[in-house]
Amino acid sequence: MAETGEFGELVPTGGGDNIPLLKKHLLVGRRDSCDIALKFANVSSKHCRLTLEQGYWFVNDLNSRNGTKVDNRKIIRKRLDPGCKLAIAKHEYIVKYEPELLGAFGPPPPDDDHIEEVLRRSLLDRAGLTHRSSLGPSEPQE
Repeated sequence: MAETGEFGELVPTGGGDNIPLLKKHLLVGRRDSCDIALKFANVSSKHCRLTLEQGYWFVNDLNSRNGTKVDNRKIIRKRLDPGCKLAIAKHEYIVKYEPELLGAFGPPPPDDDHIEEVLRRSLLDRAGLTHRSSLGPSEPQE
């Protein structure tokens, strides 16, 4: 892949032409000016950005109206591991690339997805100090 100037490809799950990943930074959206133009009404004009970091692809949703998902989970930023399913609005693609050919070595870079989950929890919950307002049915005291 890397020898031909490509950094991988997106393979549509419903059929159609594969989309080559030709640069390390790709803007995906409905506009002609995007690096990857997806001419669908439910794709935002600037939907998401794909970036190659340490041999791995990452996707950032750009506040799109219909969202971006990786393996059926809505994301803001997420690492795209080879073979995962990327959904741009309702259009699904299998991500194909070989990290080693793109300069990856050692363990994959951290995936920011878990940070989003942590930040959704309250500070008290993160510290293990959550106050339980109800402890269940009261038991008779003796």
